[in-house]
Amino acid sequence: MLVTNKDLLLLARSKAYAVGAFNINNLESLLAVAEAAAEEKSPVIVAVTPSAIKYAGLSYLAKIAKTAAESALVPMSLHLDHGENFETTSKCIEAGFTSVMIDGSFLKFEENVALTKRVVDFAHSKGVSVEAELGKLAGVEESTVEEKEAVLTDPNAAKEFVERTGVDALAVAIGTSHGAYKFKAEPKLDFERLGLIKEKADLPLVLHGASSVPHWIIEKAAKYGAELTGAKGIPEENIKKAISLGIAKINIDTDLRLAFTATIREFLANSPKEFDPRKILGPAKDAMKEVVKGKMRLFGSSSKA
Repeated sequence: MLVTNKDLLLLARSKAYAVGAFNINNLESLLAVAEAAAEEKSPVIVAVTPSAIKYAGLSYLAKIAKTAAESALVPMSLHLDHGENFETTSKCIEAGFTSVMIDGSFLKFEENVALTKRVVDFAHSKGVSVEAELGKLAGVEESTVEEKEAVLTDPNAAKEFVERTGVDALAVAIGTSHGAYKFKAEPKLDFERLGLIKEKADLPLVLHGASSVPHWIIEKAAKYGAELTGAKGIPEENIKKAISLGIAKINIDTDLRLAFTATIREFLANSPKEFDPRKILGPAKDAMKEVVKGKMRLFGSSSKA
């Protein structure tokens, strides 16, 4: 069944676990997420980016997600990830999304407030929850204090932002970054900052750029020809600590892409005569599903549906 992110995240925050938001781009990725949620008995967020919409089409993605939700025995939301303007968020709301993210983090503070408030007013009138972002995702392990303050979320600004916009969840920047190449050295997430944000902003917090880039996936991909030297993610113990400090939603995309790619490469290398897409994509779907199930256990959402 489809519910809003607000429904999922308020409960997660109160019970000290996090709900995974897993990006989908096609049928296989959706099946991986939906099947994992059913098997783990976990609430789940199906996330769709503007680039995924460009690739597969808004109507197609919305309809297959709704179909998955109708047959699922767990609470599921359909969420727009990183919408950058009002037009994109409104189209997704009209298409049946139950949650949208408006990402005005690239704007000045007042402009971000204005854009987010406009989306919140429209979305709430339709019964849809809203996530926003304050700060910029960037690995900061080698940055100066001044550089960190320029990109990471300011706790006082977060309090003002939440109060003025009425947003339902806030994505915070504490040192994570998108992609498979998050850090040159060991990650140094600003947990003290996260704790202060939790104290000042009374709402569920969101962690983007949280893929762990597992070594086994990188090794398998490299074995079959992938070039991923230097790929590095967030250690699992850091994820657990972030959840203990108020993170209620965690976005995962890179790890799914890596599992998909590594398994496709492996299958084609070992089965050079195979040309049936179902036999090629099936193992890749199963690999993504195992990644999703592992994340649900890590986040503490398994058996919470």
